[in-house]
Amino acid sequence: MHPVISKIGTIGVIPVVVLEDETKAVPLAKALVAGGLPSIEVTFRTKAAAASIEAIASAVPSMLVGAGTVLTVDQVKTAIGAGAEFVVAPGFDPAVVEYCLAHDIPILPGVLAPSEIGRALSLGINVLKLFPIEAVGGLNYLKAVSGPFVEARFSPSGGVDLSNFLSYLKFPSVHACGSSAMVKAELIAADRFDEIERLTAEMVRIMLGFTVRHVGVNTEDEKHAKAAADLLTHNFGFGMREGSSSFFVAEQIEVTKSKRDSGHGHIAIGTNFMDRAIAHLGRKGISTRPDTAAVRNGSIHTVYLDLEIEGFEVHLIQL
Repeated sequence: MHPVISKIGTIGVIPVVVLEDETKAVPLAKALVAGGLPSIEVTFRTKAAAASIEAIASAVPSMLVGAGTVLTVDQVKTAIGAGAEFVVAPGFDPAVVEYCLAHDIPILPGVLAPSEIGRALSLGINVLKLFPIEAVGGLNYLKAVSGPFVEARFSPSGGVDLSNFLSYLKFPSVHACGSSAMVKAELIAADRFDEIERLTAEMVRIMLGFTVRHVGVNTEDEKHAKAAADLLTHNFGFGMREGSSSFFVAEQIEVTKSKRDSGHGHIAIGTNFMDRAIAHLGRKGISTRPDTAAVRNGSIHTVYLDLEIEGFEVHLIQL
């Protein structure tokens, strides 16, 4: 898989934008980055598309900028010349696809029918735009076409919004989603970039689903751990269960039988998507500690962050 396509997957959502005025491009891109989505698909539906891509690529280097609604090879050339890092097509045009493959240009070709999916896979393209997804049955259609095409990964687009995007992202064959929900034309026209940032941040919040799973409290040994757990149980009526290395009280307080962490203990933060959470926090300057990663079924299940809050370490856990 091309590194750019992989990066799209770790971001999770591609904002799909129609820009009538290239002067709106940079403040829009900055609002999306500030909201937590450093990706954008500028559609070639207007004359401002190429200039908008060029402005974003120049002024917002942290933004992964792509060109959407690409219908011809000439548009591919124009988009890449302007600074686009990937191309998205609404359909499967052989000339466009073959040109991109020949020039190592990352492309998400649009597919819908099984024959189109099969043809894309035969060319070695396994991440595909599934469009227009809501008009053809939504998640039910996605499930139906995913069955026979186990190698395919999809980026559903067309009717994907705040109410349904998480159900798509949680489906195993989905690589990312395309959505215009946070970049509506009326908001851009009115310079409501603050609202675009808010909607973007809300989408990221829903996607990552950060929740406090439990707080770990360090003790010296099993005797001290049992005593601490008993105090909470007897005084507050919480339930308790014993594990091999800890007592869990009310499932939200972990009292460790030894000092597994430095300092006072740890805070466990759950997330819907470990890889996307790691990438999101990395963009905020918070790295992980790879030596602490616990793997389950080939994926990271828990990992500590390079972050300490008043003597408490912090780790992520896959929900």
